[in-house]
Amino acid sequence: MSVTRQRQLRALVVDDEENITYLVASALRNQGFAVETASTGTNALTTARSYNPHVIVLDVMLPDIDGYSVVRKLRESGSTTPVLFLSARGETQDRVRGLTAGGDDYIVKPFALEELIARIQAQVRRAGLTSGNQLLEVSDLVMDTEAHRVWRADVEIHLSGTEFTLLRFLMVNSGRVMTRAQILDHVWNYDFGGDSSIIETYISNIRKKVESGQPRMIHTVRGVGYSVRPVE
Repeated sequence: MSVTRQRQLRALVVDDEENITYLVASALRNQGFAVETASTGTNALTTARSYNPHVIVLDVMLPDIDGYSVVRKLRESGSTTPVLFLSARGETQDRVRGLTAGGDDYIVKPFALEELIARIQAQVRRAGLTSGNQLLEVSDLVMDTEAHRVWRADVEIHLSGTEFTLLRFLMVNSGRVMTRAQILDHVWNYDFGGDSSIIETYISNIRKKVESGQPRMIHTVRGVGYSVRPVE
């Protein structure tokens, strides 16, 4: 097995709206980022110090201190991490305030997810970093997201396009339980009509290929969804 390992970039997503946090974090994980989240300014500062992210996506309106104050405190501590503000306020003075406070970009809600990701990638490039880690690894299960290849214990596994997309979603969120609704939305976008029984069929097919003669890695959480977990 010959693959190229790249540095995995770390992102911190800060927003008190859970749906936005999930949406942005999931999109970044699918781009190869490792992601941590926070819902308050205080938690954002604590996480930024311990996690040392390469990029921060930061909501302006937070329940304790606002995003402007968070950035000022980060800059005062010597942090040069690129920060992209998210805000429902789109007036010129709001944008200017965000940039003069120390932000690197300012994006108005509602936003196009593709544009947000493109702007994050642009900030990462300006910082002299590269993103898009080619490898996802959970125990001895390895996925090369660029070459669309999968191995288990160094034996290559051949998956269909949909099987690959589903397994990648679970591996990107390793250790988390992905609900059927989340899987349907990410893998199929409900285009087939929303019948969740299709998930069971694909999970069964993936298990036959990935777990044949090997310890279980794909776990069912009854009534909730599925999770890929490291072998204990």
